[in-house]
Amino acid sequence: MSRVALVTGGTRGIGLGVSRALAGEGIDLCLCGRSQIEKVSQSIDELKESGVTVHYIQADVSSAADRLHLLNSIIRNFGRLDILINNAGIAPPERKDILEASEKSFEQVMRVNLQGPYFLTQAAAGYMVKQKNASPDFQGCIINISSVSAEFVSVNRGEYCISKAGIAMATQLWATRLAEFGISVFEVRPGIIKTDMTSGVTEKYDRLIEEGLMLQERWGYPEDVGKAVASLARGDFPYSTGSVFMVDGGMSVKRL
Repeated sequence: MSRVALVTGGTRGIGLGVSRALAGEGIDLCLCGRSQIEKVSQSIDELKESGVTVHYIQADVSSAADRLHLLNSIIRNFGRLDILINNAGIAPPERKDILEASEKSFEQVMRVNLQGPYFLTQAAAGYMVKQKNASPDFQGCIINISSVSAEFVSVNRGEYCISKAGIAMATQLWATRLAEFGISVFEVRPGIIKTDMTSGVTEKYDRLIEEGLMLQERWGYPEDVGKAVASLARGDFPYSTGSVFMVDGGMSVKRL
């Protein structure tokens, strides 16, 4: 029986890169996002060409009701969940200096980027534990897509940085709690990735890359992140739960 992965935000950007990589591994996919299915049908059809089953559910991870609906749909349609990829995330509605940023923006970013994945992990982990108890051979895996912003300061989007720092701690918390069940938890931390989220700052990052921001002088792409996630989901790192995997072109290397 094929393994099943839930990829939040899995039809665009980094999430689509992850979905493509997992489909290439023969892993069936449940994808969710806030868009209506008509708007993501092209991505879904593309993924189905890999020969895997692809199920899409319109759901907002910041909503407790939507998270419950999402998990129930997976159980009903697949009868199992092996891999959870917490990828869905948003940038602040407006990039504002932390001296001026609003509580509304802070709350919105936290609900989507931190609270949503935290409690989706809680629900998915509970189901994975049941599967482990029913079948000792079950191998669950949870992968959080974070960002170099967990450590790199951007004072014009503080709420985003804090949300990603929270995901970093959540990874360690869940890795510790789920170790007894053999469920591995990882954090993948991308750097500057070319997606629609970074399209508005293309000129800025083009300049910084040219000036040597990264050791590898290019943008990252969703497929770069997808390859890292697929390796973790495949089980290539069986003795590394709780670890952070950098996909940043050497951006985080400390240099003099």
